[in-house]
Amino acid sequence: MSLPGLHKVLKYVVDLCRDVGDYIYNKKAAKRKIISYKGEIDLVTQFDRKSQTLIIQSLKKRFPTFGILSEENVSHNTGSSKKWIIDPLDGTTNFAHNLPIWAISIALEVNGDIVLGVVYDPTRREMFSAIEKCGAFLNKKRIRVSKIRKLSQSLLITGFPYDIRQSKDNNLNHFNNFAVRAQAVRRLGSAALDLCYTACGRFDGYWELKLSPWDQAAGSLILKEAGGKITDFKGKKFNIYGDEVLGTNGLIHHQMMQILKLGSL
Repeated sequence: MSLPGLHKVLKYVVDLCRDVGDYIYNKKAAKRKIISYKGEIDLVTQFDRKSQTLIIQSLKKRFPTFGILSEENVSHNTGSSKKWIIDPLDGTTNFAHNLPIWAISIALEVNGDIVLGVVYDPTRREMFSAIEKCGAFLNKKRIRVSKIRKLSQSLLITGFPYDIRQSKDNNLNHFNNFAVRAQAVRRLGSAALDLCYTACGRFDGYWELKLSPWDQAAGSLILKEAGGKITDFKGKKFNIYGDEVLGTNGLIHHQMMQILKLGSL
């Protein structure tokens, strides 16, 4: 896909995210949330499904040959060389509790590479976007990662997997190790926004495990295009289908890797 073509696609996806996100934002106050559970603590609302329906209907109509992979049990033509990866409402637990930290995330994968990413936060009207090799933007203004060089002066962000009650591989050991070494550690509940906030310098580093592709596809590109570094915990090439993500401003990346090693001993 040519660069001019990608810019046209980006505009379409940005407008789509804004339209759907603002619709959900305005409807959530007027309607009672109907909550169901996919797991012990993994929930979904009718707004997740409505957002997904609106997004997929629009994308299928405009790009009928593209594949689709979306969180709420939607897979369509996933063998296509071009595939949308969608989280229709990232931060559902926050959303269900009226905590205004949630977003819509859409990425485009072409021949195995993420080439376009959009994350929209309707509460703050913040639109993060990126095209591969063209930089990252927040509301059309270019963004860059922070310049913090020391872990001890860094503000970090993370999250916990849905099997935290059953699995020993639950990130609590890493959280403890970073909590006593960094300036502070936060947990917001939206992986897409965690990556975008690291991209624009609000956080200096981010780590998490057991995420799904739709949690991190768009945000990972936005972070890379903002000058950040993203790998697995051992420094190997990042894979949206993998189990680990370490994203930083690049300056504290090795320091964070050393602390993550401690939790693996």
